[in-house]
Amino acid sequence: MKKLIKNGTIVTAADTFSADLLIENGIISAIGTNLPAAGAEIINAEGRYVFPGGIDPHTHLDMPFCGTVTKDDFETGTIAAAFGGTTTIIDFCLTAKGEPLKTAIQTWHKKSRDKAVIDYGFHLMIGEINEKVLNELPQIIEKEGITSFKVFMAYKNVFQADDETLFRTLLAAKELGALVMVHAENGDVIDFLTKKALKEGKTEPIYHALTRPPEVEGEATGRAAQLAGLADSQLYVVHVSCADAVEKISEARAKGFDIWGETCPQYLVLDESYLEKPDFEGAKYVWSPPLREKWNQEVLWNALKTGQLQTIGSDQCSFDFKGQKDLGRDDFTKIPNGGPTIEDRFSILFSEGVKKGRIDLNQFVDITSTRAAKLFGLYPKKGTISVGSDADIVIFDPEMERTLSAETHNMAVDYNAFEGMKVRGEPVSVLVRGEFVIRDKKFVGSPGSGKYLKRAKYKQNTSIDQNETLSI
Repeated sequence: MKKLIKNGTIVTAADTFSADLLIENGIISAIGTNLPAAGAEIINAEGRYVFPGGIDPHTHLDMPFCGTVTKDDFETGTIAAAFGGTTTIIDFCLTAKGEPLKTAIQTWHKKSRDKAVIDYGFHLMIGEINEKVLNELPQIIEKEGITSFKVFMAYKNVFQADDETLFRTLLAAKELGALVMVHAENGDVIDFLTKKALKEGKTEPIYHALTRPPEVEGEATGRAAQLAGLADSQLYVVHVSCADAVEKISEARAKGFDIWGETCPQYLVLDESYLEKPDFEGAKYVWSPPLREKWNQEVLWNALKTGQLQTIGSDQCSFDFKGQKDLGRDDFTKIPNGGPTIEDRFSILFSEGVKKGRIDLNQFVDITSTRAAKLFGLYPKKGTISVGSDADIVIFDPEMERTLSAETHNMAVDYNAFEGMKVRGEPVSVLVRGEFVIRDKKFVGSPGSGKYLKRAKYKQNTSIDQNETLSI
C-alpha cells in the first residue's frame, strides 16, 4: 500500500525543508507538495522531523565472548535498534584461525535468519592472512557482498592479529575494494599491564581502565594509520574514545590518508569514574576501549563537529549484570567486555549534540546515517531521503522528554548503561522499506522481515564529498 507522509520537516545530511513524502513498493517515489494522495495511507508528521533511518555500523549480537554470549540476539537487538531509530545494522562476524571464512559467515547467517526486524549486513573479522584466506576474499566480496574487514590489535591470544596480518589485509583491501576496520589498542602492552595489576592484587573493575590507558589506544591508532598510508589503502578506526586517538586520525587525514573514525555514545556522555561505582556496579561499564577521563568528551564532540570523526556506532555488546558481568567479581579480566547501547545511540546524539548546540541537524543525519551508508557501500539506497531510495524513515519528535532506564528499554539485558539520563527527542514511528516496524512507539514489525544486505565495494577517496577537505 502507498503511504504519504505529510506536513513533516525532512532532514538530510545536506538539506532541511518542509515537504511531503510518497512511498510506493517500499521506495521513496516522490518528494514535494500537493502530492497525489489517492489510494495512499496518510501519515501526519506535523511538528516532527522526518529523518533517514539510522545506520549503526558497529554491533555484536548473539556473539560469544569471555565464556558467555551476548544477551541480545538478532531479534531482541534489532527490535531495540528500531525503537531507537535505527533501520540498518552491520554486525561483526567472528572467525577462527584455520577455519574457512565462509564457515563463519554461514554461522552468522544462521544467527540472524528469521530473527532480524530491520535490515542488516556483516563485517568480517580477519585474524590471519595466508594464501587460503586471500583466495577466499574475492568470492566473499562478490557473493556475500561483505566489503569491510575487521582486524583486532588487542585481546592477545584471543582475537589479536599481528602487524603483518594488518598490513597484508590493507594491501588486499585496496586491490579488492574493501574497507579495513581496526580495534586500535596495543594488545601486548595491555597484556603486560593486566598481568602486573593482577599480581599486585588489583582486581576491581576500575583496573580495566587503568590497564588500558589512552596512550595504548593512541599508539595503536597511529601505527594502523601509518600502515594504511604505507599500503595506500583505506582504514576505519572503530570506537575512538580519547584525545590521543583523535590526534592520530587528524594527523593522518591532514597528510591525505584515506582514514575515517567512529566514536560511540558512551564515550560522549560517560566517564572513567563510572567504573569506580561501589558494590561491583562498575562492572556494568567495562568495555574496550574503556571509558576515559571526562575532559575527553568535549574533544570527541569537537572532532564530530569538525569532521575529524565521521560516524557513531553503538558497539552494542550487552551482558547481564547478574549472571554474566559478575563472572569477574574477583578478577576484572573475567568481566565480559561490552554494554547495551543500540537503543539509545540515536537519541543521545540528538539530545546531547543537536539540542546542546554541539552539532547541527544536518551533521546529526550525516553522523547517524549518511556517512556510514557511503563508507559501507549502502548509499544511496540507504542513508538518505531521495527519490529511488529505500523508504527507511524515522518520524521523530524533537521535544519529547524522557528518562533512559532499564525499566522502559527494549533490550533483553538487565541494566541500562545510561540509567537516569534525561534526553530530549524520541523516535515516534519507524519504517523499513516503507513498512512500519515501530508505530506510535509500539512495535508492529515481524521477526525475519529484515533483509540481509549485500554491499557495494569501497572506492578509495570517493566517500569524501567534494566540499569536504582532508585538512584539519
